[in-house]
Amino acid sequence: MGDTSGHINRVEGRTAAHSVVQARDIDGGVHIHQPPERPPAVIPHQLRGGIRHFVNRSRELSRLGTLIADHGAEPHASRVAVITGTAGVGKTTLALHWAHAIRSYFPGGELYANLRGYTADSPMSSDEVLGRFLEDLGMSATQVPTARDRRETLFRSLMADRRMLVFLDNAADSAHVRPLLPGTAASLVLITSRDDLTALVTQHDAVRVRVTTFPTTDAVALLRATTADDRPGDQGSDLTELARMCGGLPLALRIAAERAAGWPTMPLGELIDELRDETARWTVLTADPEEGPEEGTDAMRSVFEWSYRALPAPAARLFRLLGLHPGNEFGLAAVASLAALEPARARALLETLVRAHLVQRRPGERYELHDLLRAYARELVRREESEADRSAILARALAWYLRTADAAQRAIAPHDRCALDDHAPASAAALTFDDYESAFRWYQAESANLVAATRVAADAGFPGIAWRLAVALRAIHMHHNAFDAWGTTARIALDAARASGEEIGEAEALENLGKVAFQASRLEEAEECHRGALAIRRRIGDRHGTAVSVNALGLLGLRRRRLDEAEAHFTEAVEIFRDLDDRRWKALMRGNLAETLCELGRAEEARAIVEHALADFRELGDHSGEGNALWLLSWARRASGDPEAAARAIADALSIAAEEDNQLWRAHWLAESARVELSRGNPEAALRLAHESAAMQRGLGDSAREAAALDSAGEACQALGRFDEAADLHRRAIVTYRDLDAQWRLANALAHLATALDPLGEDEQARAAREEALSLLTAFDDPRAVALTHRLAAHLGDGDRPITPRARKQ
Repeated sequence: MGDTSGHINRVEGRTAAHSVVQARDIDGGVHIHQPPERPPAVIPHQLRGGIRHFVNRSRELSRLGTLIADHGAEPHASRVAVITGTAGVGKTTLALHWAHAIRSYFPGGELYANLRGYTADSPMSSDEVLGRFLEDLGMSATQVPTARDRRETLFRSLMADRRMLVFLDNAADSAHVRPLLPGTAASLVLITSRDDLTALVTQHDAVRVRVTTFPTTDAVALLRATTADDRPGDQGSDLTELARMCGGLPLALRIAAERAAGWPTMPLGELIDELRDETARWTVLTADPEEGPEEGTDAMRSVFEWSYRALPAPAARLFRLLGLHPGNEFGLAAVASLAALEPARARALLETLVRAHLVQRRPGERYELHDLLRAYARELVRREESEADRSAILARALAWYLRTADAAQRAIAPHDRCALDDHAPASAAALTFDDYESAFRWYQAESANLVAATRVAADAGFPGIAWRLAVALRAIHMHHNAFDAWGTTARIALDAARASGEEIGEAEALENLGKVAFQASRLEEAEECHRGALAIRRRIGDRHGTAVSVNALGLLGLRRRRLDEAEAHFTEAVEIFRDLDDRRWKALMRGNLAETLCELGRAEEARAIVEHALADFRELGDHSGEGNALWLLSWARRASGDPEAAARAIADALSIAAEEDNQLWRAHWLAESARVELSRGNPEAALRLAHESAAMQRGLGDSAREAAALDSAGEACQALGRFDEAADLHRRAIVTYRDLDAQWRLANALAHLATALDPLGEDEQARAAREEALSLLTAFDDPRAVALTHRLAAHLGDGDRPITPRARKQ
């Protein structure tokens, strides 16, 4: 298997878009910069539907209502309600009922997350929830920081002026939810948990509402309300006995009521006798305290068993097989594959389970198991299916996820996909996708299950599926900066590949982890991974993989501005792909080599190389490669002194972006168009194009490219004699470059700032900018850096200053 992404979209770092940035000024002082613009206003409405036949809970609702009545008393304190109680007692039902009742108090909308705190194999981390919430509030995936503390501060900043309801369902403990609390009382946080969440009560003044089992009157009221249409003549004494046997637990009561409603002609007393027998049987079945149910849930497990045994055999088998699915929520197609059923048959059986209250229906042909019912299904499948059958069923489900993920990546990133090898298991039921949109919708719906499936495959003895699934998802994760899922699956894949003893898998997993680290700007980690992959590939004689790893090291050299290293790596990779007669990869390497030569100031060499690459991309029909080659050709022609030819090249690139409706390409190539217009003597056009590029990059969340466009806009302003405006634009770029630790770009922006300050008579600040730029340039020894160093030194009257680059870490 080999990745076909020769030169990925390199996001050089990201800033917390709404946090206040503190930076050192060029005169050595400290000042505060205004945060960038907020993302577009988005009003999410994520509350799930409430449960029918809500009964009483007046005491609990009154207690919760104090949070609305007392609003404004403590404007700087968080408003937090914690609803606690045992499993199945109706915490979520109460929370949803109240949340829908108070929606009008929160015009900013509602955020919802099921934290899955009591699901052992796939709890949702606060990091992941923060990432999702930031996107739900209008940020693009590329704008979401990777570090949790920055996600926290950004989330609080976005929530500061909004009145929103945040519903956090099934929290494990206080630490699980503390990072998700807004900093003010404008919004309200509603949390459900089996834990008492004492730390939230003592440290955040949370209002705790303990939910207990129903008293007999309320339990009977729920049974009567649920069965009234089908069994209006049931006696109160029978309903009381059924309520007692359900332990007053709403989940058990609803399942029992549905069972009774499904047999309207059978006397309720007979059904109670059945349940009584099942209770005795369940007590014997769970006599071992190590294997038995949680404390206080005997009645509920008895009801589960009673309801399960009443199911038709096909529906009962499907229910227990759901215990093998990697996640609590699942789509129809995944269930059909798991059970080896036609989708129509799977849908019919699922609806049987929905009517029995054993499964909940969700929008978009999706379904969900309560975590207690999932645990029960797991017990059933272990009890009633042989180990060999369980393994075969799980393998079939995992193969479906692998093959469908492969189909999705073909539609989402056709040129960057990783083809499955001959050892990947087949799946006749795998989905196919006609377009990007349908594939991405599937990925979004299944993203949590894909991570869980990778983990389950590794833990259940299918390491080959685990690492292949992670690698199959790589192109999707890469194109959408899905750092949480990407990093998790990449780490699982590496362990799985090593466990399987498949060296080709270990190399793929190392490359995958290296790409995660590279795109997250963890360059030391990225280099270690890529060098590890390269060593394996050379040892096993994988020439294609060797060239891919060499290219990755070249990209690292380019990012660090170790241009001689980058040139050597790309040249080596070109030769290997030439030997392999891989035309597209050879073209990609030529493009990377041309970019390196442009950075080295060897524009004529770059032009000749990139023209060959452009011809190949056009014949291959690779529009991304063609546009990127045109961008490089424009750069090379502009640097060679032919701005008119450069203008034609970048115009062709922008035409491709328009035809493909790709805003990322357009934003990037507009910045080059601005530089071309400036070189043609059209500073007004250059300024307009640079501002447009900066605005688009801001929306896309690429702060490095936004800063580059702002710096170009500053140069255009200088050409127009608008030096105050130019200095402000350069300073904005400098703030971003400091945050990104982008020393080469920072040095250039400082040099540009100095030239803008000279006409304004701000000599001390100009001198400070040049001094700082010179100190940064000691890290580089390429011709462009040396030339810039000499120019700055000459301005400072220090033209004889020696050029002594700092030693590099090896």
